[in-house]
Amino acid sequence: MRDTLVLNASFEPLSTVTLNRAVVLVLTDKAVVEQAHPDLRMRGAEVDIPLPRVIRLCRYVRVPFRRQAPWSRRGVLVRDQHRCAYCGRRASTVDHVVPRAQGGQDTWLNTVASCAEDNHRKAARTPEQAGMPLLREPFVPSPADAMLLALGSVDRSALPAWLERTAAA
Repeated sequence: MRDTLVLNASFEPLSTVTLNRAVVLVLTDKAVVEQAHPDLRMRGAEVDIPLPRVIRLCRYVRVPFRRQAPWSRRGVLVRDQHRCAYCGRRASTVDHVVPRAQGGQDTWLNTVASCAEDNHRKAARTPEQAGMPLLREPFVPSPADAMLLALGSVDRSALPAWLERTAAA
């Protein structure tokens, strides 16, 4: 199911919600559609609205400050665009740069997307020990970047300039 980006009233990214939840927020006048799918609409007996890609809340919601996005296996795959950090092919697993057997943790800087073959070949060794250099270094995405990356239905190049600036901040 498509996800919809939710912006605070101040245009800062807050979260993603299901399409159904986004439509409910719009229909109950709690949010407005900022960007819609170009050719898709939701129609009912008394309703005809564009399918929202990005909605903005009508009232400002105060959220606690988050310094970094929470780590997850899915987040690592999305951050690395499902590309293996060792060979560049399609990745389906997550590999620990410093293996768990050597005390490695589940963190953004210690995990990379990996294809099953390279993950198995590297085994419980570091990339240096296995002779498998990383094509790109792991990094910690900001909460806003993690949210935007997780939105498969929102193409960052298609986002309005004001949102792109907000996401980069």
